[in-house]
Amino acid sequence: MLKQTLQQKLLQKLSPQQIQFIKLLQVPTVSLDARIKEELEENPALEDGSLTNMNEPADDYPDKDPEEDFTSEDSGIDEEFSVDEYIQEDDYRDYGGGYDHDDEDGKKEMPIAVQNSFFENLQDQLDLLALSDKDYLIGQQIIGSLDDDGYLRRPLLSLIDDMAFAQNVIAEEHEVEEILKLVQEFDPAGIGARNLQECLAIQLRKKDQNNPLIQQATLVVDHYLDEFTKKHYEKIEKQLGVNSEELRDIVGEILKLNPKPGDSGAVAGKQLQIIPDFHISNNDGVLHLTLNGRNAPELRVSRSYQEMFAHYEKAEKTDKKMREAVQFVKQKLDSAKWFIDAIKQRQQTLLKTMNAIMEYQYEYFLTGDDRMLKPMILKDIADRIEMDISTVSRVANSKYVQTEFGTFLLKSFFSEAIQTESGEEVSNKEVKKILEECINNEDKRKPLADEKLTEILKDKGYSIARRTVAKYREAMNIPVARLRKEL
Repeated sequence: MLKQTLQQKLLQKLSPQQIQFIKLLQVPTVSLDARIKEELEENPALEDGSLTNMNEPADDYPDKDPEEDFTSEDSGIDEEFSVDEYIQEDDYRDYGGGYDHDDEDGKKEMPIAVQNSFFENLQDQLDLLALSDKDYLIGQQIIGSLDDDGYLRRPLLSLIDDMAFAQNVIAEEHEVEEILKLVQEFDPAGIGARNLQECLAIQLRKKDQNNPLIQQATLVVDHYLDEFTKKHYEKIEKQLGVNSEELRDIVGEILKLNPKPGDSGAVAGKQLQIIPDFHISNNDGVLHLTLNGRNAPELRVSRSYQEMFAHYEKAEKTDKKMREAVQFVKQKLDSAKWFIDAIKQRQQTLLKTMNAIMEYQYEYFLTGDDRMLKPMILKDIADRIEMDISTVSRVANSKYVQTEFGTFLLKSFFSEAIQTESGEEVSNKEVKKILEECINNEDKRKPLADEKLTEILKDKGYSIARRTVAKYREAMNIPVARLRKEL
């Protein structure tokens, strides 16, 4: 038997405009251009003002109050349409004029070095070898199977199966092994190795084999690599019959080798992708914040769509097709307005958030000293700008600021508080900075253990547990004392 019930619920839903703003807010500057181009392609009522003739009058809708929340919803075709809502004599060349942004720097294109990729360089070297068609295909298969760091981690039998099924090439394991040895002679040295030991051995083989130091280094890599990685130097000295001075030279020769021969080009390419969203300059002790000009695109509502809407507004709406045309044009005009509003609100939110961070960490941005960072959490900034913590998080997790001492992710300025013995609250960044200085100045023959580092911090007034010291050390990618030992 069916039972009818009455249930009351209180729900909170975001409007489509608010969702659009949230998505735009978390988009970094490097991806904003692509997002705007995508919107321009999807909505013909939206135009890029920088591509239009600046001599033509820009007929756009009036600026919306940036403080006003997005509450408008799609309206039905029976509502009264007003042409004046869309057609105004408003010069959109001043779009974004209410925001302080750096047009000159923002318009510059990021220079990208044009060079062959890692795999293209290997392919060029393969082309120089006098190989049969079969051996050439084997060489191509090997190069295509290398990882980004230059290692061949797939078994040779898997390569043989791939060539048999995909290219109808039947090869024996010894044939693949011979071509692999040729590939391992390519530059950079160490390419095609199947493990770290083979990678280091390949690089040592390309050095002077008559040099006793190279011979000893090869011996360590071939037979005592495990002891070397764990820094059990006493065992290696005993096995090789050398003293600490001689072992220091041997270890130094091994440390010159590249454990990831295929990684250098990829790292350089990734570093080019960071584009700062903000710039902070120091003018005689006064900080000045500017927004990257890429965040202030010149967008406007299409004049042709405005005129089309004006034409349809005056026409009779009794015809179904005409009513559908009016609805379509109005929908595109509304979408263009909402997108421009979202971009403008994004600008304001970015500036408001970054300005609050700059004011909170003013001493740090003046000096660049990590010890000047104050304890700061998302709620501190959210309370200052009177916005939700999630909004601050979206800004901090994906935006960068360029200062006179480097470019940093906004998230790096947030840190938890630690109380000193005097009762003063300091940032854990300050403790990490002191830890780093202690480790950099330690005697590398007798590195400081975590217990000793804890005692040093207590002497400086920072009473924290050893496990906390270990957590901070690991966060800074600093190994334990045993692995920091040097000869």
